[in-house]
Amino acid sequence: MKSWASDTLLGARRRDVLLRAAIAAVLLAGLFWLLPVRRAGDEGGHHEAHQGGEADHAGHDAALDPFERAGVTELKEGQRGPAFRLALLGGGEASLETWADRVVVLNFWATWCTPCTLEMPTLEALWREYRERGLVVAGISVDRGAPRALLDPYVRNLDLTFPILLDHDGTVAGQWRVTALPATFVVRPGGEVAGMAIGPREWNSAEIRALLETMLPSTGASRQPGAS
Repeated sequence: MKSWASDTLLGARRRDVLLRAAIAAVLLAGLFWLLPVRRAGDEGGHHEAHQGGEADHAGHDAALDPFERAGVTELKEGQRGPAFRLALLGGGEASLETWADRVVVLNFWATWCTPCTLEMPTLEALWREYRERGLVVAGISVDRGAPRALLDPYVRNLDLTFPILLDHDGTVAGQWRVTALPATFVVRPGGEVAGMAIGPREWNSAEIRALLETMLPSTGASRQPGAS
């Protein structure tokens, strides 16, 4: 049976994609990527029930760990994403090994995905703020055929400077089990996937920056391949 993901990644019925993506984001939030997830209460997490009132609500918020506050699903330790090597928009190639010593925010997107476009400025802001601290934002375009006539003006109009990789046939997205866009993975130095997010986020929010601060080195980092 043909999967919904194949429609998304191979370009069929694009008018239906956004509606399907929204539905998938709700239905698959806990199942996406089929990897074990750390739950509140695991390994010292919090699971105490709170009842009614603003004070209880504030206490519940305070008990949330950095992943929960950031709206990022935390994965069990030791999870690694499939290896890949892709062409970079503008020339050259890159892989996760290219940034093995960095924190990588790996974002799967497409030009026809409206939620992807909405979050792009926040990804760019995150990249500009933290690139010298050892963070890489890497966007993987799943636009079929990687048409430069479409991608170049898109990147230029949004003033994107972080590396853009081209998954022209959706192979890498399929290997990472991406079934809805945008899909974003937070990868620790060394390649361990720490967390994932389905749907758009405000990637330069205080909550996400606080989460990433727990993974970033204290020293600066050099410019990355694919940066402008």
